[in-house]
Amino acid sequence: MKILMYSVRDDEQPAIKAWAQRHQATVDTFDQDLNLATVERAKGYDGVVIVQHAKIDSEKVYQQLHDYGIKQLSLRSAGYDVVDLAAAQANELLVTNVPAYSPRSVAEYALTQTMRLIRNLELFDDRTAHHDFRWGGLMAHEVHTLTIGIIGAGRIGGTVAHLFHALGARVIATDPVENPELAEFVTYMDQASLLKTADVVTLHTQLLPTTTHLIGAAQLAQMKPTAFLINASRGPVVDTPALVAALKEKQIAGAAIDVIEDEQEFNNRDLSEAKITNPNVLALQTMPNVIFTPHIAFYTNMAVQNMVDISLDDVKSILETGQAQHQV
Repeated sequence: MKILMYSVRDDEQPAIKAWAQRHQATVDTFDQDLNLATVERAKGYDGVVIVQHAKIDSEKVYQQLHDYGIKQLSLRSAGYDVVDLAAAQANELLVTNVPAYSPRSVAEYALTQTMRLIRNLELFDDRTAHHDFRWGGLMAHEVHTLTIGIIGAGRIGGTVAHLFHALGARVIATDPVENPELAEFVTYMDQASLLKTADVVTLHTQLLPTTTHLIGAAQLAQMKPTAFLINASRGPVVDTPALVAALKEKQIAGAAIDVIEDEQEFNNRDLSEAKITNPNVLALQTMPNVIFTPHIAFYTNMAVQNMVDISLDDVKSILETGQAQHQV
């Protein structure tokens, strides 16, 4: 069994080597995305695994994989919008993802950033960096006094609900499917009501046509001026220019942003010697009431391990049985 993994980071290598040894398989790695320029590297392999922010740039990529005899395309991520599912199906490629690599990793990020925001720690960091050590105007809130609004109460959102409920917060949610396991302590309501009610709105929805710009100018205007927004889902779920405008106009109190639109331009890249021109990035970085991180909410030891293991398990399953547990 020979498998090629694209866009592999150094921190993934131990898990990859351990999996290959356990299954007596050859797993080779490549540090670039799968695209028309790199697809030829898959020739001679039985399976392919990817993770990337940029969409596969041509239908010819799927044709090439098919011509090489490859039967699947496995993502070691939850999101699969980088793949043209119709093109994959037309070329008899089964697509798999990792829908639950570690719900706690993202949920704990949402909790961490909530605690930073409600304690005004990002604002105190800005003050103390300028040798201003006054307390004035930055009294904190205790989490048990807050209402936490979750948009998307699936695996990750449900874990978020459990964490905040354990800390005594009131938890409200909106989701097309109500989870009976959360019914005891989560109040479901429509999105507009949630936005008007929540002190913290945290997003945990998939990126779909129906969720693109789910949060825009109109939705941000519905939020309390004292409320915070956390986005650790997918960048296009929030209209980034609208968010920047809402923050500048103090329509909301602050935000923790782990993902934004066009993030493939900079994520996991050292641009310390380059000039960043993305106006949304520049704006978010200069706002003291914004915590801006480069898509690292998922980035824990357990999540990386599971993303590698589950994606490779699915390749193995397809090669041996023609199907896998996590087919998209």
